[in-house]
Order: sequence, then structure tokens, then C-alpha cells
Amino acid sequence: MTTLEPPVAVKRAPARPAAKRDRRSWTGWGFVGPFVAVFALVFLAPIGYSIYLSLFRDQLIGGTSFVGLDNYTQALQDDQFWDSLARVSLFLAVQVPIMLGIALLIALALDSGRLFGKDFFRIAIFLPYAVPAVVATLMWGFMYGTKYGLVGDINSAFDVTLPDPLSSDLVLASIGNIVTWEFIGYNMLIFYSALRVIPLSLYEAAEIDGAGQFRVITAIKLPAIRGALVIATIFSIIGSFQLFNEPAILRPLARNAITTDFTPNFYTYSLSFNGQQHNYSAAVAIIMGLITMVIAYVVQLRGMRKGA
Repeated sequence: MTTLEPPVAVKRAPARPAAKRDRRSWTGWGFVGPFVAVFALVFLAPIGYSIYLSLFRDQLIGGTSFVGLDNYTQALQDDQFWDSLARVSLFLAVQVPIMLGIALLIALALDSGRLFGKDFFRIAIFLPYAVPAVVATLMWGFMYGTKYGLVGDINSAFDVTLPDPLSSDLVLASIGNIVTWEFIGYNMLIFYSALRVIPLSLYEAAEIDGAGQFRVITAIKLPAIRGALVIATIFSIIGSFQLFNEPAILRPLARNAITTDFTPNFYTYSLSFNGQQHNYSAAVAIIMGLITMVIAYVVQLRGMRKGA
């Protein structure tokens, strides 16, 4: 005869004290808290204050008064702002493809394994990026000089008259040359780093299939570094719209060619520090930031889309 055993009582784990659970829930905030505080202080707070300033205007009668979106309306109708935006857009359309194209060719050459002394070339090409922008611009500005610089020395030595690199027609190209010289090494390093992590099995499979070097580049290397190409493009777009150092430093050498509205950032700086129009300059800066953000986002979506 079978006897039924009494049911075994299931022991439940004791509930954790509420104080201990609360302490553990704050542990994560303890790690990210310092970053969040610094991020809010140096990033969110200046943006919020700029938006606040853009909603006011200093007037001769009545002092500072709230004007809503009037500063933004004025900026959208400002010919100087649109001229400066068109100038940096042209700069972006010409200089960025040239710079990234040269950087990509150098990275492919270094990665090919057929370049003698690639370690030397990698360091030498990256070295200009280590030179501060102010020093690089002063150096190139001296070489551009037609009276005392390299261009002037060539004119005197060979009795020729080279075009003035700091003239109104050539100054934008001259600035593009400086920026390209500065950042080719930086972009080259991004591309080269991405190339070095491509699996060797892909190259072995291509060699078995009899693929040539050009086919390897187009079918393996370029698709594999698409993310790096997109990142470098976005950084270059943001840098082009933020163009300031080079025009500001070269302006004493080319006052007729580089005006106070040469770039949007230079225009904003001139409005704020020379014209004392802090509220209007804040509105221009906010509009320029939105334009840069939208274009960079569109490039990111287009570049990272599958099958693009």
C-alpha cells in the first residue's frame, strides 16, 4: 500500500531590504554622474544660454527686450550670412573630396605592403596634424607672401610674377591647401586603422579566385571601411562649416580678400566681439549649428544605408 508523502514546503528567499535595493540602484548613477555633470556644464548649458540670448535684443531705448524669433527672421534675410554660408559650402564641395581622396590613396598604399619605408611615411604624413592650426596658418601665410615670403622670393629669383595666393580669387583655395595639409594625416590614420582590421581570410579567398589588386580594393577594402569613410566625411563637413582659425589668422595679410563675413563662424565672431550684437550673433550661431547637424545626419543616413 502506497503512502502519500506530505508536501515539501518551498522556502522563499528573504526579501532584500529596501534600503539595499535603493543603494544598488544609485550605483550606476555614481559612475555616470561626473560625466553627466560635465556634459551638462560644458555642452548643454552653453547651448541653452545661446538659445536664451537669441530671443532678446539690446535696444538704445528700453534696454534688453524680448523679441521672440525676430533675430532668427533677420538672420534668414541677412545677405552676409548667406554669402558666408555659400562660401564654406563651396569650400566643402571642393576641398573635402580632394582631402579624403588623397588620404584614402595614401592609406591604401601603406596597407598594400609594397611601399618601402611605410613606417616613416606614415609618421611623416601624420606629422602636420600635430602642428597647431595657428602655427600652420602662420607658416603658410609667410610662404604665401608676395613681398617677403616664398612666392616673393620666387618672383625675385626667376623674374616672374606668380599669382598672389592671398588675392580675392585665390584666398579660398589657399585656405583649402592649408586645411588639406593639416588633416590629410588625420584622415589617413582613420582609413589605415580600418584597413588593418579586415580579416585576412577575405584576401586569401580573393587570391584563390584570382582577383587582382584593383578588384581587391573595390570589392573588399572599400566596402569594409565604409564606416570609417562616413565618419571622416562627417568630421570634415563639421570642420568645414566651423572654418575660423585660418581666415582669422590670414586676415591681417589679406584684408581686402578676407572680410569679417568670410565664413559663418567668422561672421558670428565679428558680430559678437566687434559689433557687440551678442543676441543676433547667438541666433546666427544656432541656425548654423542646425544646418550643420541636418547635413551631417543626412550624410550619415546615406552612407550607412545598406546597398548604398
